[in-house]
Amino acid sequence: MPGFVHEYPFDPAYGYTPARLLGVSAPPAPAGFDAFWRARYAAARAVAPEPRVGPVEVEDERDGVRVRRVTYASTGGIRTGGWLVLPADGRAVTHGFVIGHGYGGRDTPAPELPLPLAGAAALLPCVRGMGALGRLPGIPDTADAHVLHGISARDTYVLGDCVADLWCAASALLELVPELAGPGAPRLGYVGESFGGGLGALALPWDERFGAAQLTVPTFGNHPLRLTLPCVGSGEAVRAHRAGHPGVTEVLRWYDAATAATRLRTPTLVAPALFDPAVPPPGQFAVCNALAGPRELHVLTAGHFEHPGTRSEYAALDAARRRFFATWLVADEKL
Repeated sequence: MPGFVHEYPFDPAYGYTPARLLGVSAPPAPAGFDAFWRARYAAARAVAPEPRVGPVEVEDERDGVRVRRVTYASTGGIRTGGWLVLPADGRAVTHGFVIGHGYGGRDTPAPELPLPLAGAAALLPCVRGMGALGRLPGIPDTADAHVLHGISARDTYVLGDCVADLWCAASALLELVPELAGPGAPRLGYVGESFGGGLGALALPWDERFGAAQLTVPTFGNHPLRLTLPCVGSGEAVRAHRAGHPGVTEVLRWYDAATAATRLRTPTLVAPALFDPAVPPPGQFAVCNALAGPRELHVLTAGHFEHPGTRSEYAALDAARRRFFATWLVADEKL
């Protein structure tokens, strides 16, 4: 186990060995779980995304892309925004990605470039309430407040709406780049880290438009266990809130990324961490262990924690991501 020096008042490895982490399971689904999510997906697919694209903001020949702001419609009558990334040299688009973001929000697309595959297009959405292009009146834009927004009831919890924003981002991308929806085009790829990883696990089981995914240090896995583990991430706000509002425990059952992962058959590269002060590793491994389809496990020493090996670990993960998507999106027709 990593022996990092830190100043947290708790152990960010939580006393779990790698073998014990591989034994963490997913909570059982509440009755009606699949029907609930399928209905939310159907509602999102019924939305006409009506994407609107702005002028070129970033042209970075190093990464070979042009970047434009975009807004699109999502459920609940809202419009959110993000960035559309296209090849700069006018080459034909061969792959498409939706790239989620962490709970720090997204102010620029720079951290997500370059894209996983050359010749790809991508939509990098800001889910409602978060990031430079997702802020909306009435929805908090800080992680600790956002994660509690609407949490008193299953049908009002903001996480469900954020998942819908990812589905609608896929609809917007397919409308903006119609060759991605053409005959013989590979299905989309999804990339999500932390908050975006947890949302991806909730979104992907119901959406056949995606052919492969990467989930890095995913959150929202095994809520009953997470509620017992202190952290410095958004989960701590949920733990504190639940102390005075025990009814949210039942709401969280519908938003458990590990439970959803038991339905996720999309090939997935999953990168959980052994040490993480923001997203407790047992919850991350619960998502990983529950995946129902083909998976590639890429264990990180630490997540949400800078250490001497951070750069090399993420470089290795980037290389694994390129290999993974090149394999699964090209071979998508074999699934």
